[in-house]
Amino acid sequence: MWKRTRDLLIGVLIGSVLMGAWVATRAESGTDLSSVVPFSAQALWLMKQTRSLLEPYHVDGDKPMEEKKLLYGAVRGILQAWGDPYTRFLDPAQLKEEEIEVQGEYGGLGIYIAQKDGKTLVVSPIEGTPADRAGLKPNDEIVKIGEEVILGWDQDRVVKTLRGAAGTSVTIWIRREKVDRLLKFDLKRENISLKTVKLEKLDKGVAYLRLSFFNEKTAEEMRKAISQANEMKAKGIVLDLRNNPGGLLNAATEIVDMFVDEGIIVGMKGRFERANEVIYATKGTQTRLPLVVLVNEGSASASEIVSGALKDLKRARVVGKKTFGKGSVQTLFHLSDGSAMFITIARYYTPSGLVIVHVGLKPDVVVEGEPQKDHRKDAQLQKAIQELRKAIN
Repeated sequence: MWKRTRDLLIGVLIGSVLMGAWVATRAESGTDLSSVVPFSAQALWLMKQTRSLLEPYHVDGDKPMEEKKLLYGAVRGILQAWGDPYTRFLDPAQLKEEEIEVQGEYGGLGIYIAQKDGKTLVVSPIEGTPADRAGLKPNDEIVKIGEEVILGWDQDRVVKTLRGAAGTSVTIWIRREKVDRLLKFDLKRENISLKTVKLEKLDKGVAYLRLSFFNEKTAEEMRKAISQANEMKAKGIVLDLRNNPGGLLNAATEIVDMFVDEGIIVGMKGRFERANEVIYATKGTQTRLPLVVLVNEGSASASEIVSGALKDLKRARVVGKKTFGKGSVQTLFHLSDGSAMFITIARYYTPSGLVIVHVGLKPDVVVEGEPQKDHRKDAQLQKAIQELRKAIN
C-alpha cells in the first residue's frame, strides 16, 4: 500500500515540476498563457492529474479511451457548468440530426422535450405521431428510457436515445402530475414528417389553423393556408399554437408580419450588439380577418413570440392556459472539427416589454382543458370560437 502511495506522490511531484518548468519557459518567452489555452496553468494541471489518475487506477482504465470522447466530455462539462439547459454542445452526428429536424423529417416518436429544474419534460407531442397517439402530455416528466434512469442525462443524450430507425421499439416511463405511480409507454418509432400548418374550415365561416412547429417550411405553408382561408370566404381565424414547442425565430417573426403591418414584433436583449435587436413589422398583411390565438403550457419559445406580439399589438385575443416560459434566443456556432454549440445569446421581450423567460404568457381568457380530436369536446377551442364570433360581429 505504501509503495503505491509513494509512487503516486512521486508521479504528482514530477508532474508538478514539469508543469512548473513549462510555465516558466512560456513566461520567459513572453507568451501570455491566456492567449494560448482556455484555463490557467493550475487548472490545466488539475485536468492532467485527473486523466493521469484515471488511466492507471480506474477498474476499466486499461481500455483505450478515444481522445475526442474525452475532449467532447470536457466541452459538455463547461457548458453544463453555465447552468443553462438551452446552451448545449452538438458533436457532428448530433448536429446532422438537428439539421434534419429543422428541415422537417426524422425517425423517432414525435416528441419535443426540454430540461427544467433538472427534469426532462415533455414540451409537447406532435399531432398524429406515436407519442401523440399513446397519450403523452405537456409537462410529463421522462424518468426512464428502457431500464435506464435518465437522471443527470443532458438533453442531447435523451433525444439521441429516443430517436431511431422506423419500426424499432422503445419503452419510456413517465411521472405525471396528480398520478401516484410511474406510467409506462411502449412505443414504436416512425418516420416523422412534419407538415407544420394544417387548415380546417369550421362552422359559420371559421378557419381553424393548427401550427405545430416553426421550421424552414412554416412561413410558406402559412401563406398558402391563409390564401386558402381567404378563398373559402372565411370570416375569421383561430390560430392554434397549443403544444407548439417553438423553432426558428425568423419563421415566428414572418408569421406575425402576415397579420400586422406596423409595430414591434419582438425585441432581444443580450451582451453584444448582434444580440440587441428589435424586429419590426413591415407594411402590408396577408389578411385582416379577425383573429384569436390558442395557447397552453406546451406553447414555448417561437409560439410565445407569436402569441405575445399579436396580443400586445391588439391584433388578436389569446385564449387558453399560461405558456411554457422559454423566452430566450439561441444561436448556433459551428466549430472547427464539424461540431457546434447552441449558446443563449439573448432574452426576448414582447412589444409591451414583457420578458417571458421562466414566467410564461398569460392569456386574455384563461380556459382549463387540453386539445381534443373531437372539436366539439375541446373547451378551449370552443371558447376561442366564441371570442372570434364576438370580434366578427
